[in-house]
Amino acid sequence: MTTDAPPQSFALPHRSRPRFGELGLRLIAGAAVLVLVAIMAAIVYQVVREAWPSLRAFGPGFVTAKEWNAVTDHYGALYLIWGTVATSLVALVIAVPVAIAIGLFLSELAPRVLRTPVALMVELLAAIPSVVLGLWGILVMGPFLAEHVEPFLHAHLGFIPLFSGTPSSRGVLPACVVLTIMIVPIVASISRELFISVPSDLKQGAMALGATRWEMVRSVSIPQVSGGLVAATMLGFGRAVGEAIAVTQVIGGTLGFHWSLFAPGDTMAGRIAAQYQGSATALQTASLAYLAVILLVISLATNLSAQLITRRIQSRIEGVV
Repeated sequence: MTTDAPPQSFALPHRSRPRFGELGLRLIAGAAVLVLVAIMAAIVYQVVREAWPSLRAFGPGFVTAKEWNAVTDHYGALYLIWGTVATSLVALVIAVPVAIAIGLFLSELAPRVLRTPVALMVELLAAIPSVVLGLWGILVMGPFLAEHVEPFLHAHLGFIPLFSGTPSSRGVLPACVVLTIMIVPIVASISRELFISVPSDLKQGAMALGATRWEMVRSVSIPQVSGGLVAATMLGFGRAVGEAIAVTQVIGGTLGFHWSLFAPGDTMAGRIAAQYQGSATALQTASLAYLAVILLVISLATNLSAQLITRRIQSRIEGVV
């Protein structure tokens, strides 16, 4: 009777020379991180430095002040903050369901022969320059909304403040549509990758238990990637908040608090793009930089909120599993 000999252990060869490849990788990666941090710090420092005269002159009251008057040299950001948040939120409400539906179609429903061409078209939409979208908004989309869509909404839903007022080719609604077109490709691409990453065993198991495709998507796919969908939505919000050129071309450039989507308005990024080069006084330039500081704060708060929500959702899913 023979017995198997115990497996022999082999010692790894000792390297007397340093691993230059690993050391170089660490140095290059660390330098890239340091450069990125330094660039971010430099941007924040320069923007705050440029805005300091306005920060000192108006203080926190700049956020709640309504007037923006270059003649009296008095400036406030309330109407601009309202326009920025309103256009971004309305664009998100329209774009996110459409983008998630596109992601589901490309990952679950589309025939294989259509998946690559449609995905390529969605990604190419994100590559269109914003100034081209703004020009298209002026020449095509704005007149179409003013002649067909806005009168229809006003006739049937005019009792709702959002759809009251006089239809116009320049206003909040055209700006929201332009932002929607910019948000959809980003959220759709991320949603598609998220849905593809769901393990096929989970989806096939749900189908084997008798679930329909919609029930499988609702009970398996969406819960598995819900944290990523929240992060994609926040990324789309950040894209909408920071857009300047296209929004400036179609929103009208008028300050005010209006519930109607037909009324003109303005945003912080649009005001910076429109007036920074031609600002009349040093205080106006500083006030425009103050708007940039507020945009930085909003972006930081958005990213932190996205991370917190994503972690909470992920921990809840792991706790259930």
